[in-house]
Amino acid sequence: MKLATWNINSLNVRLPQVLDWLAANPVDVLALQELKLTDDKFPFDAFTQAGYSAQCFGQKTYNGVALLTRTPATHVVRNIPGFDDDMARVISADVGELRVVGAYFPNGQEPGSDKFEYKMAWLKGLRDWLRQELVAHPKLVLMGDYNITFDDADVWDPVGLKDTIHCTEEERYQLRALIALGLHDAFRLFGQPEKSYSWWDYRDFAFRRNRGLRIDHILVSDVLKPLVTACTIDKAPRKNERPSDHAPVIVELQAA
Repeated sequence: MKLATWNINSLNVRLPQVLDWLAANPVDVLALQELKLTDDKFPFDAFTQAGYSAQCFGQKTYNGVALLTRTPATHVVRNIPGFDDDMARVISADVGELRVVGAYFPNGQEPGSDKFEYKMAWLKGLRDWLRQELVAHPKLVLMGDYNITFDDADVWDPVGLKDTIHCTEEERYQLRALIALGLHDAFRLFGQPEKSYSWWDYRDFAFRRNRGLRIDHILVSDVLKPLVTACTIDKAPRKNERPSDHAPVIVELQAA
């Protein structure tokens, strides 16, 4: 079974790229972030024709998440139960025996800002909810755009970007707290090339110069960890004309 996550930075703009990618990479589940459209504008028909059932949680202009699945998703939940939020950031569902959570973590803007405080509160709300979810759903995958790096290996310039957004100790503490729930970074379960990133700024030829960050992650539960056979970043879509600034991340699981 293959699952993937991709911040596509506007589904209106990049629907053809998503469909092309799915045709070449027929994953079982694709979590999308930053749809930037409302549910009534979601291209359900296009994905149905491509062989996917879709669950979405959209928002005009900003945010928005979706799950595309080969088999229909059930028990769909939108946002974080118990956390009051008017942003469309989380969608979760049962896909076969898996509980899949697709999330678009807040950016945070800059340390000390109101948006950073919101990010810290959101992360705590997510963690409190996931603690319960893992008890109810031991086979859980949390994937999406986390907007946080694990450590300096995820940063093209760890000295210059120290203590800036995505790289602060406060954010990384929250990420480690998620790991402490019994989750594992699927990408780091395997040896990976140095300077492996999933996001590159559009400016200053950052992608060409590989000046990026690894901020898109797939975390798997204790039960699923032994079943992970591979986790990769597909940089090819970042070479497209008018690409998203993020690349898809894919995890492969063997049957239990």
